[in-house]
Formats: sequence, structure tokens, C-alpha cells
Amino acid sequence: MIEWIFWLSFAGLLYIYIGYPVLIRGLAKLRPLARIKELPTFPTCEDDRVSVVISSFNDAVHLEQKLRDLIASPQSVWIGEILVGSDGSTDNTPAIISAIGEPKIELISFDSRRGKPAVLNDLVSRCRFPIVVLCDSRQLLSHDAIPHLVSNFADPRVGVVSGELVLKSRDDETTAGKGIGAYWRYEKLIRRAEGRFRSVPGATGAIYAIRRTLFRPIPESTLLDDVVVPMQAIEQGALCVFERKAIAWDRPSDTLEKEATRKRRTIAGAAQLIAHHPQWLLPWKNPIWFEYISHKIMRLASPLLLAICLVSHVALIQDHFYFWLFVGHIFFYYSAFAGWFCQKLGQKSTLFGIQLMFLMLNATTVAALWDAARGRFRVTWQRA
Repeated sequence: MIEWIFWLSFAGLLYIYIGYPVLIRGLAKLRPLARIKELPTFPTCEDDRVSVVISSFNDAVHLEQKLRDLIASPQSVWIGEILVGSDGSTDNTPAIISAIGEPKIELISFDSRRGKPAVLNDLVSRCRFPIVVLCDSRQLLSHDAIPHLVSNFADPRVGVVSGELVLKSRDDETTAGKGIGAYWRYEKLIRRAEGRFRSVPGATGAIYAIRRTLFRPIPESTLLDDVVVPMQAIEQGALCVFERKAIAWDRPSDTLEKEATRKRRTIAGAAQLIAHHPQWLLPWKNPIWFEYISHKIMRLASPLLLAICLVSHVALIQDHFYFWLFVGHIFFYYSAFAGWFCQKLGQKSTLFGIQLMFLMLNATTVAALWDAARGRFRVTWQRA
């Protein structure tokens, strides 16, 4: 019985982190979704342009850089309007937008801070153009990101297009930064395969686009708007695809604490999905049930499976085979600790970064689930 418990828990972990990525990539190659994609060179009519929506809170420095970059880039011809929602900001955001002096930019200020979901609900309803590009104030976009997003809407089945977040490496990158970069590359491989096979159960919050007619108001307490907005479009029969040429640039967190803060919110948001949208757990209600469960929900069980696997393995070490297998098991945890030690010393380690990131994510999942169990969902974002 203990052997069965050990191998079943191990198989569960293997499926979550290796089996599903391999399976979805195989499905994407065997049964790729045929889609129409046309990269336009210039908007031929007013309806070809897009509305850009940005939610911002006390981020005037990044916001100014973002807006000036959008207006100065070649893709500005595709932008019909930029709606900036200032979510109770107390900095000089109004003065900066006034100084830019671009008539396409409209600032909508909200007196109190409510969170990004409430801002999106208000701003998308004001948009005048059929395609709405949603992005954050911090990340700069590649200068052809918007036309590449738009190219996917040539297929009438496509309702949401996710861009790609690219983390810039740097010379002083830490062990944690290397692990985070490796994890994000792994995550993008999965999303690309999902988009080629059927639909991605979520989008990249830093850059994604949606047909305005498919947008539905989301609960104001939502933590993962970049999952809920696309999934609501998928519920209506639309596809959510991944466009790797529409890039938002960012930098990875340089410490475990910063990344843990960000991931704790993200994982709590995944748990919140179960409470807010239980219908997505049902295969007859969710058109992409397989991807949603495998990618978003099963990872919540990972810490429990790790604990069961370790405890059952300890009970089996009297057997010669399981003893030597246990040596490898413990070495994995030791290598993660070595990565943590390198991080504390300020040393870079490519060898131990992935193991460190893996265990940090699972520890963060436990903390996030504890937040969810106590109802400690905070919709307003905080800097790490």
C-alpha cells in the first residue's frame, strides 16, 4: 500500500511538471489548429485601429516612458485611443500626461483605489474601437507588438490574443533570477503549445488583446484578470491564442522574497478561480477543461503530493532499491538548499537555480492556499 501511495504521488508530480507539457506539445503537433493569420501593413479604415487600456497606480515614471514609447513607435498608427485609468493615484500622473500633450491619450482618474478589475470594467466599456489591447504601465512593448496581435483577429474564431512576456537577463543576475527565467521559459513553452492545439487558459497580463464585444465585466475582487477575462471569452465559444511576436519586456525578480510575493498572489488567484467560477471545473461547461485543469488547477495539489511522496519514501528506505532512490530524492532537496545558500551569498548558480525556484513555488503555494482558506484576497496590487 505504501508503495502504491509513493508511486501515485510521484506520478502525479511527474504529470503536472513533465507529463502535461509533453502531452500538450504532442497534441499541438499531431492536431494543430488551422487558423487564419494576416499581418496588416497599415490600418485601412478607422475600425482597424485599436483601443489601448492601461491601469496604473502611483507609477508615473514607468507610465510616462510607456506612453512616450507607444506614441513614438511605428505602431502608433494602429492606436486609435489610449485610456489610462488612474486607480486612486496620488503622484503626478495627471501632470505627466498633460505634458505629453497627445490627443489620443485620455486620463480617467478615480478618487479611491479599487483595484485593476474595477478599472478594466469601467475603461473597456468606454472604448470606441473593436479590438482592445490591455497592458500594464511598467513593461515596454516591442514596436510591432500591436500589429502582430491584430493579425490573429483575421480569424473570426479568435477572441483573445495573448502576447509574450520576455524577461531580460542582466550581468548581475542572481541564482533566483536564473531560476525564475528558466521557469518562465518553461511556462511559455506550455502556452505556445496550448495555443497551437486549442486555446490558452489565460493570457499574459502585461500584453493581451480582446474583441470588445466579448469582454464581460469581472468581479471586482478578481486577482487574475488575465485568466478570467480570456476564460469568459472562451466560454462564449471564442479561441484564446498565443502570439510570441507581440512582446512585452520586463526584468525578473532578483530575490526570492520579491518573486514569492508576486507568486503568492498569483497562486491565491488560482485558488480563487475555484470559488468564483466553479463551472470551469466541469468538462461540459468548460470548452478547454483539459488544459484548464492540467495547467491551472492541478498545480495547487503539488505541495501535498511532494509531502506524501517524501513521507511514503521514508517508510520504504529499508528496501535496497528505495534506499538508493531516496539518496537521489534527498539530493534534490539538498541542491535546492545549495541554491538558497548561493542566493544568500550573492553568488550566481545556474546549476541550482531551477531546484530553488521549484521548491520556492511549492512553499509559496502552501502560503497562498492558507491565504485563500482565510479569505485573505487583496485585489489591490502591492510592490514586492
